[in-house]
Amino acid sequence: MEVTGEHKFDAPREAVWKALLDPKALQASMPGCEKFEEVGPSSYDLTIKVGIAAIKGTYSGNVRVADPVENQSYRLVVQGSGKPGTVQGDATLSLSDVAGGTLVKYVGDVKAQGAIARLGSRLLGGAAKLMIGQFMKAMEKQVEGRT
Repeated sequence: MEVTGEHKFDAPREAVWKALLDPKALQASMPGCEKFEEVGPSSYDLTIKVGIAAIKGTYSGNVRVADPVENQSYRLVVQGSGKPGTVQGDATLSLSDVAGGTLVKYVGDVKAQGAIARLGSRLLGGAAKLMIGQFMKAMEKQVEGRT
C-alpha cells in the first residue's frame, strides 16, 4: 500500500531537518511512543501503543534513517510487530523551500501481515494517514521550540 502526503512547516528548512532527525523530537512526536532508544548510527528501537480500530495494540520494532542528503531528503525504513500482526515500511521524506517555510513531502510503501493486513488497504491507509497527521502536528511544536 502506498502512502503519500505533504506537510508545511512555518520554519526554515534547516530547523525542520534538524528536528526530523533529533531522537528526542521524534520520540516526543510519535503518537503512543513508549520507548525510543538508539541502537546504532541512525537506528532506533521503539515501542508504541496504537489505539485505532483493529490495529489497536502495542508494537515493537526498529526505525532506521538511510540515504540522508543534508537538508534535502532521507529514507525511513521501519519494521514492527505486535499481536495484531507485522508492518514493514519504506518511505522517502523530501524537504523544499516554500513561501514562509518548508514543505515536507513523503512517499512510502507499507506492507502488513496478520490481522492488520486483513483490514484492507482502505482502513490501514486511513489509520496511517491519521498517525502521520498526528506526528506532523506534534513535530510542528518541536520545530517551533527551535526557531
